[in-house]
Amino acid sequence: MHLSMWTYPWDIQDQGLTALAADLRDRAGLTTVSLATSYHAGRFLQPRSPLQKAYFPEDGTVYFRPDESLWRDKLIRPLMAGNVTERGDMLKALVQGRDTTGLKVSCWTVCLHNTRLGMLHPDHVTRNAFGNPNYYNLCPSSPAVRDYAVTLVRDITTNYQPDMVELESPNFMGFAHEYHHEKDGVGLNAEDDFLLPLCFCDHCTVRAEKAGVPVEGARRSVGRFIAELCERAVPERQFPDFPAAGIDPFRDHPDLHAYLTWRSEPVTSLIGEIKAAADPATRIVLIDLKDGWLGGVDLAAAGKLCDGAILCCYDMEPDAVGDVIRTGRAAIGPGKFLGVGLRVFYPEVSGPAVLAARAKAAVDAGADGVNFYNYGLIPAKRLDWVKTSVGAIT
Repeated sequence: MHLSMWTYPWDIQDQGLTALAADLRDRAGLTTVSLATSYHAGRFLQPRSPLQKAYFPEDGTVYFRPDESLWRDKLIRPLMAGNVTERGDMLKALVQGRDTTGLKVSCWTVCLHNTRLGMLHPDHVTRNAFGNPNYYNLCPSSPAVRDYAVTLVRDITTNYQPDMVELESPNFMGFAHEYHHEKDGVGLNAEDDFLLPLCFCDHCTVRAEKAGVPVEGARRSVGRFIAELCERAVPERQFPDFPAAGIDPFRDHPDLHAYLTWRSEPVTSLIGEIKAAADPATRIVLIDLKDGWLGGVDLAAAGKLCDGAILCCYDMEPDAVGDVIRTGRAAIGPGKFLGVGLRVFYPEVSGPAVLAARAKAAVDAGADGVNFYNYGLIPAKRLDWVKTSVGAIT
């Protein structure tokens, strides 16, 4: 069974590779480490680090040494984090140390959530119905962005040969909680958060029009909804069945409904291109959410083109976790890898029994493994909670 924990390179550098392996393999009972290989900005409380209790990673960098021969002619290129030069290539250390540590290696790879690259390449980010850029989200319809994501995974898999690559954000992103110091005095509801970042950039427009989709009508509808939500004294639900009913509440707006139906195409095809260009020895799986369709993910279609998915069920009770996994299994089929992502944060997880119940619900519903979040962000004693969960499913 695939049993892994999401981990940052600086966690390994702070603890040491030997200590990390002992923690994950012996104390937590895990079989794999999922290393952040491409990542965005943040601020992290590091309870266990002897060196730094608060850590601010560089925005939009990669934690491996890119192969210059693959990137020479690319418009959008990765930037290697200074961490790699200063403290070492942890991906290389993990891959070369697999026999010693007993841990398989998975690459947790953020694809299109990249504000640094978005600021450098504003013509290749998603843009709302008013043409305003979402700098944090590279657009999956952009040829240059697609080339970047495909080459990123090709580089990792051919030059490092990990056991798995986990694709985070190869899709459109929402409006809330994607940038820094965000301000919202309106009080956005679910439909507002969905409509505000819908992309109508030149790349999406060309791609959708080529497919016969009425882009301009969809843009006008969304622009009107955004203008109206900005004029209300307090938020109001215009589509009370959203998001439970998916995109069906927009059927009375046929141009918009057609555009939302098309919106998964660039995401699905990008995932397929990433898989096709990757080293076949490395499994390519998608990290997704219960409502991944909000970001244009068609799990059934994407599942046909890659090796599976990890569905994050962070704050869900066991019954809900089981429902998500059963739905996911039905979507991707019996032959593909299906994992569950569980967070070990307090108070949403108050003790080992709570975590174990969620893990067991997932495996009983058809999950092939569990990824736990996150090694460096939790106290060491919670690794014992992980071990309890592993004991409940193995």
